[in-house]
Amino acid sequence: MAPQTQKKPAAAKREPFRYISPATGKTYPLDKPLWRCPESKSHLNLTAGAGIGRGDIDTSRRSLWRYQAALPFDKAPTVTMGEGCTPLIRGRWQERPVLFKLEFLMPTGSFKDRGIAVMINYLKNCGITKIFNDSSGNGGASLAGYSAAASIACKILLPAYTSPPKIIQIAAYGSEVVPIKGTRNDVAEAALREAEKTFYASHNWQPLFLQGTKTLAYELWEDLGFKVPDNIVAPLGGGSNLIGCYLGFQELMAAGEIDRMPRIYGVQPAVVAPLYATFMSGKDKLVDVPSAHTLAEGIAMTRPVRVKEVMDVARTSKGGIVAVSEHEILMALRALARQGVFAEPTSAAAAAGLTKLQDAGTIKKDQTTVVVLTGSGLKATEYIGKAIEIETPKEH
Repeated sequence: MAPQTQKKPAAAKREPFRYISPATGKTYPLDKPLWRCPESKSHLNLTAGAGIGRGDIDTSRRSLWRYQAALPFDKAPTVTMGEGCTPLIRGRWQERPVLFKLEFLMPTGSFKDRGIAVMINYLKNCGITKIFNDSSGNGGASLAGYSAAASIACKILLPAYTSPPKIIQIAAYGSEVVPIKGTRNDVAEAALREAEKTFYASHNWQPLFLQGTKTLAYELWEDLGFKVPDNIVAPLGGGSNLIGCYLGFQELMAAGEIDRMPRIYGVQPAVVAPLYATFMSGKDKLVDVPSAHTLAEGIAMTRPVRVKEVMDVARTSKGGIVAVSEHEILMALRALARQGVFAEPTSAAAAAGLTKLQDAGTIKKDQTTVVVLTGSGLKATEYIGKAIEIETPKEH
C-alpha cells in the first residue's frame, strides 16, 4: 500500500445502493436479497457508486475493508479473513518490466475471496442461512470457506472434471459437494433447477460479488501511489475481474481522484472463447462457439451472464479481448514458474495474453502494465505436473 502522505476531504454522503435491472431499468432495495430480476429474469446490477477519495481509506485495516466507504455497508463486516491487500510485485515479461498482482494469495487461494467476502456479509446481514453455488472450482472453494466462517450451510455444484485439490478443499470446509457430468454449461443448468428451492449465491449472478472485485481497482490505485496503470490484463471467464476493475476506476473518476481509465484486457482460452468471438463481432449478443477441454478450467464458460457489461468494459476502456492457445498457456505457465510465481493455468492464460499484446505492439514497454494472477498453482499440481511433464523423484 502507498503511504498516506496526502489526504483529501472525505466523500459526501452517498445515495444508498440499489439493485437495478438492465432489462427493465427498475430498481429494488437491498434489504431483500435477489439473484436475478423478479420480472425479466435477467441478471441484476447495482446502481452507480459515488466513489471515495484517499481520505476515506481506513488505513487501520489491512484488508479490502479499508475501502468500506465505497461498499454498500454501514457497519463493519461480521465475517472477514483478511481478504485483499495482495502483493503487487515487479517482474519481467519478454525482457520488459511488468507488475504481477498476486490475487491467489487470499485466504482460500484465489481472487474470488474479494467478491465472496462482500457477498457473504451481505447475505448474512439479510438473514440467509442456507446457500448454494455452481463453480468450476475456485468460486466454490471460496464460498465454502466463507460459508464455514459465517456458519451458513452451503452446497456446491461443480463439473465432475474439476481438479481433485479444489474438490477436496470444498469438502474440507464442510460444504456439500455435488459433481455434475457434462460441460460447465450443464452445471449452470443444474444450478437454475436448484435455485427453485435454495438461495443461489452465484458469483456470476449476484452483483454484490462485483462490489468486492471492484476493490481491486482501489487497491491498484493505492499500490501505485494513487496513480492509474496504463494496462490491466486478466483471465476472462464470466468477467467479474474486468467489470469490477471498471466499476472501481469509474468511481475514482466520479470522485475526482483520477482523470483517465486504464485499458482493460481480458484473455480467454481459444478452445472456449465466446466473449472473444463476441468482441470480434463488434456486437453485444453472445456468439455461440464450439468448446473443448482447456488447461484454464477456471474460465471455461460457454454461457457467461454479463456479456454486454464485458463488451462495454473492453470497448470503453479502449482495451480488448484476446484468445490464446493451450500451448501458449503452457509456455506462460512455465515462464511464470521460472520467475518464482506458481500460478494455476487459468492465471497463466493472462500472461499468455500479455505475450500476444506485446508482440502485436498493443502494449508498449514503457507503459505500466498489471497482470492479474487469480489462482494458485497449488490447486492444480497434478494437472500442472502432467502438462509440463514433471516426474516425482524416486527415493534413494
